[in-house]
Amino acid sequence: MTLKITKANDVIEVKNLCLTIYSQPGLGKTSLAFTASRPLLLDFDKGAYRAVDRKDVVQIEDWRDVAGIKAADIADYDTVIIDTVGKALDSLAADIIRGNSKLSYGGALNQQGWGQLGVRFSAFLKLLRGMGKDVVLISHMDEKPDGDQIKERLKIQGGSKDLVLTDSDVIARISIFNKERHLIFSPTETAFGKDPAGIGAMEVPDAASAAYATCLTDIISSIKDGLNSLSEAQVERRSEVEWFKGKLPEMTSVEEINGVLSRAKKGGRDISKMVVDRAAELGFDFDADAREYADPNATSKTDEASEGDGFGDIPFAAE
Repeated sequence: MTLKITKANDVIEVKNLCLTIYSQPGLGKTSLAFTASRPLLLDFDKGAYRAVDRKDVVQIEDWRDVAGIKAADIADYDTVIIDTVGKALDSLAADIIRGNSKLSYGGALNQQGWGQLGVRFSAFLKLLRGMGKDVVLISHMDEKPDGDQIKERLKIQGGSKDLVLTDSDVIARISIFNKERHLIFSPTETAFGKDPAGIGAMEVPDAASAAYATCLTDIISSIKDGLNSLSEAQVERRSEVEWFKGKLPEMTSVEEINGVLSRAKKGGRDISKMVVDRAAELGFDFDADAREYADPNATSKTDEASEGDGFGDIPFAAE
């Protein structure tokens, strides 16, 4: 099999996400999850009946209810919600013990059992995403004192919490400020978060508003757009760097150097410095008044030019 390599200039498209939402009880995690695009909820927690505007639900008794899930089973849905991920992991742990008692000790998973839990849960998430689904993981929150601070953590037993943190592309918690609910994506010293699209924080619309009905749909779409735009920008950036690396060594005249000043400014500081360094190699002086380079061997205006350092004074070299 030939190794499939994604080149530096190729866009890596983000097609689906795994988003974890956690909070204290009663802040509407499940209701918010139902605002995702065409959602199906796997109800391990048996609490879906409390949700506002409940959508389709699968009541889970044990892991065998979802172990054989097929693409045809969820073809009508865009989003699979696991509520709660802590109870789902408990169910999976029980299934592992039921299948092989050697992976447990005293009714709980041993070290090998925890390894199996990680492998199987990650494989399950990969299966869902491989079917083209976004995955929303719902978790309760646990507060733990740490000196004078209270740290907010996912209420998931043992090392399985790390599985969720690792497998999640985005992590947000619901918090209340000024009697309004907010989704906080940014991590802090006392709380988990994962914010690849740079959202920071946002207010959750009132449940009676039209905006709330598609709240998570809009959030997930926005995150995908942000990540894909970032990827495209990175490709364009890489292409521009390579262009200057290839073309600058071929430039020998002051006209050629001056001709790329504006483009270099748009490219950023590191590209600007490449131009500065090439101009220095060619012995050109920067005229701060004219805002361009001059060739001291080809003009008599050199004495009238203001000598800069060839970097800080150049407009395209500024950040």
